[in-house]
Amino acid sequence: MYMVHSTFLVPDEKSEEVVNIYKNRSRKVDDAEGFIDFLLLQNDKRPGELTVQLTFQSKESYLKWVRSEEFKKIHDLEKKYPDQELAAVIPTVSQYKVVAR
Repeated sequence: MYMVHSTFLVPDEKSEEVVNIYKNRSRKVDDAEGFIDFLLLQNDKRPGELTVQLTFQSKESYLKWVRSEEFKKIHDLEKKYPDQELAAVIPTVSQYKVVAR
């Protein structure tokens, strides 16, 4: 398995808005080959710290998703988000291979 974490910070007062965006996400990644799971994590002590966790069967299936047209369309929409403060947020991305369960 392969996991990717995209962690980003938003103002605490906007965290619920961002959570709602993800609750209503397009779900296009769900159809990607090798996709296993999506989670949105919220830091218990800092509500403006959010992490998207994606799980794929393999690094290759994740890279196939990242190179897809659907991925590009989704991320182009994020850049056009009306709230420019949120549109300007750049996540820190960490990638992990699962080595034990």
